[in-house]
Amino acid sequence: MAGHSKWANIKHRKGAQDAKRGKTFTKLIKEITVGARMGGGDIEANPRLRAAVAAAKAVNMPKDNIERAIKKGTGELEGVNYEEIVYEGYGPGGVAVLVECMTDNRNRTVGEVRCFFSKSGGNMGESGCVAWMFDKKGSLLIEKGSVDEDELMELAIEAGAEDVVDDGDVFQVLTAPEEFLAVREALEAKGINFIEASLSMIPKNEIEVAEEKVAISLMKLLDNLEDNDDVQKVHANFDIPDEIMEKIS
Repeated sequence: MAGHSKWANIKHRKGAQDAKRGKTFTKLIKEITVGARMGGGDIEANPRLRAAVAAAKAVNMPKDNIERAIKKGTGELEGVNYEEIVYEGYGPGGVAVLVECMTDNRNRTVGEVRCFFSKSGGNMGESGCVAWMFDKKGSLLIEKGSVDEDELMELAIEAGAEDVVDDGDVFQVLTAPEEFLAVREALEAKGINFIEASLSMIPKNEIEVAEEKVAISLMKLLDNLEDNDDVQKVHANFDIPDEIMEKIS
């Protein structure tokens, strides 16, 4: 979990820049649209849509953008039909990588993802080749200075969380997928803010990447994947030591 949390922290720091480029909005609009298409436009009755709208509000997406995305999903407005695909492979250092995509052109997306893996010295694999190395969990990252650990532990466990992990400069609250929204809403009601809150693929075990050159190649791969408009989320089972992470970030 350390690699996931450190990486999420880095992404959070550059989040404002990403939002200015429109990439964050683009990914969230896709998720809202697909969520509405799959489960209907009623936010309260559609957990996936509710989570997507909450994430959009957290980055100050205008209300009109959210409403248009929902209407495109329900068919009230004309929109693009996105296909959800997960690609799997190995990055530098043998790190397992899962890439969640939403695309209107499967051939374009698979070509770009394969190119990123190849350029990094990694390779794409068959479906299922690394998915077994991860568990689907609700993951909420909270800055350490913003909340007392004992208080957070008590609130999270009472709300239904499985665990609270001390992970460097963040706490990570882990939940079963079906408990994610309830735990998130319970903590929000207590004024707790999140660096990141999402359903995520949490690695069962991590691979330490202790060579700076390998770490740079790995982070380049992950950044390229994250920056691609067709990629929604990237999960990987790496753990880069703090001193190397600080140098390359």
